[in-house]
Amino acid sequence: MTIENLAPEPEYNRPGNNVAVADENELLLPIRHDNDAGFDDFDGASFSGAVFNLSTTIIGAGIMALPATLRELGMVPGLVAIIIMAFLTEKSIEFLIRFTRAGKSSSYGSLMGDSFGKYGKALIQLCVIVNNIGVLIVYMIIIGDVLSGTTANGKHHPGIFEGWFGAHWWTGRTFIVLLTTLAIFAPLASFKRIDSLRFTSALSVGLAVAFLVIAVGISIVKILSGGIGMPKLFADVTDVSSVFKLFTVVPVFVTAYICHYNVHTIDNELEDNSQIQGVVRTSLALCSSVYIMISFFGFLLFGEGTLDDVLANFDTDLGIPFSSVLNDAVRLSYAAHLMLVFPVVFFPLRLNIDGLLFSKSKPLVLDNFRFASLTISLIAVIFLGANFIPSIWDAFQFTGATAAVCIGFIFPAAIILRDRYNIATKGDKILSVIMIVLAVVSNAVAIYSDAYALIKQNKTSRE
Repeated sequence: MTIENLAPEPEYNRPGNNVAVADENELLLPIRHDNDAGFDDFDGASFSGAVFNLSTTIIGAGIMALPATLRELGMVPGLVAIIIMAFLTEKSIEFLIRFTRAGKSSSYGSLMGDSFGKYGKALIQLCVIVNNIGVLIVYMIIIGDVLSGTTANGKHHPGIFEGWFGAHWWTGRTFIVLLTTLAIFAPLASFKRIDSLRFTSALSVGLAVAFLVIAVGISIVKILSGGIGMPKLFADVTDVSSVFKLFTVVPVFVTAYICHYNVHTIDNELEDNSQIQGVVRTSLALCSSVYIMISFFGFLLFGEGTLDDVLANFDTDLGIPFSSVLNDAVRLSYAAHLMLVFPVVFFPLRLNIDGLLFSKSKPLVLDNFRFASLTISLIAVIFLGANFIPSIWDAFQFTGATAAVCIGFIFPAAIILRDRYNIATKGDKILSVIMIVLAVVSNAVAIYSDAYALIKQNKTSRE
């Protein structure tokens, strides 16, 4: 399929729309099927349900790594960077939606195919696969850290179950993650429509807010008691290597806002798809507020001792009454949140792999064997990855510096510059060039810095 012969693809059936279901090569699920295919009539997703699903896509594991970015950048540049990334994310999604409407595309893949042909479509599918597998591995790592424990810089941080019951085989990481996978991830990953997850998404957002409220409360109590010192406001820059080190936070910022792969899915299921811009802006405003507050109060609480996964910091005496209970409440609430985020991110992963491998087959929802096989295989791969990648920082640097930056910024900017329908303004194109340059340069420096640090560490260990 080339750019020249690629016709605009049909929209999915929406309530009040008599357009037929998209062709079988489409990635996204049709909204309606006949009852004999195993689906009930679906009248479209609500605005609130769409906001919860998109917010859940955004607020995942990234929130736990953000306080560590303030440790590297300092309080002021770190918070400013969070706001800038929210603005760039909103613009990049607006680019996607605008060209989706112009080309009547129904998925990110079909949009890339509309602009760059079959190779563009395959490229975005590969990036979503790489990014989402990396993110889901991080989710499992965090859950293992929280419930079982983790070791950082030679110090062991016991998990909730290890603290309650002691070190046993059944409180170890492998068993805890396996139990969580079988009891929670697998059942929730079995839904065939993302709107079916709206209630668990609402609960997951509530749990994230509960985590935030507890963390803020602890910080306020410690501030009033004089237990918190002045945080570092700006980065410590002493030499060239310290400058390069600052760029290692970029992949974490990028990964924290990636939700582009679910925008079309949510848009296709909306009862009124003209609401999608409002859904995006509401979700970004909500998530940015949460990000700013948890980054500020997390760094304020732990300062230079902030770990890459700040949840691991909540296992020591905080110097306030009921410290142990509050620590467990913070960690348990966010671990539960991630368990409910998992299926929302897993949903587009399965669809993109199916679209890449079985593009000529009938829709995934109509083939139960293929649906079950892909679900089981992907969960198994993620489970194995979570037991071989010990550091959340390493996982975020890999996915953030590669696939995520393409999904969130490079591809939307490239669609604007390609401008197949001549609807991009001069300002859009200037911003797109800035997005691409910033993404490529900052991530190249981040990768170089990581490689340099790794080589230096290995050289030191030999000596």
